[in-house]
Amino acid sequence: MNVFPTRILLASDGSESAAHATEVVVELSKKTNSELHVLYVGEYSTAPFVPQAADPAWVVQENLAPLEEQRQQFEQVARQTLDAEVQQVREVGGTVTQAHLRIGTPAAEIVKLAEELEVGLIVVGSRGLGGIRRTLIGSVADSVVRHAHCLVLVVRKEEEPAQVASGT
Repeated sequence: MNVFPTRILLASDGSESAAHATEVVVELSKKTNSELHVLYVGEYSTAPFVPQAADPAWVVQENLAPLEEQRQQFEQVARQTLDAEVQQVREVGGTVTQAHLRIGTPAAEIVKLAEELEVGLIVVGSRGLGGIRRTLIGSVADSVVRHAHCLVLVVRKEEEPAQVASGT
């Protein structure tokens, strides 16, 4: 039985926590001689802002064309974020087997790709770029831990204080 993974998935969102996870996963992948896959998931909403009193013809005419342009811009930014993460892996001495870009709900896409690739370990940062600070770990990391078919390593930033949940 091999206790070390042969394939690792690093899910990154460009946050400080994800940057620390990158350093950890590069060292781990080198020591275990594992493939390292990097994933960035962009969350894109197609719901445009439409004033309630807007004429339906205006909505169709004025909003559909810009939506396609917005989607293309979003995908370009997402690709740049993924490319920056791959570059960061290289800067700390790692080798990326393959970079993956997905659009959707981050936790669901992370778990889905992990299953497709049959990874032995998913590595995520403890807190992402979300505005609400969770008590122990971020909502994406929490969901990945709950739904993944494999081991999940949640890496917290060094300066994050350890917190223990109380039973009261």
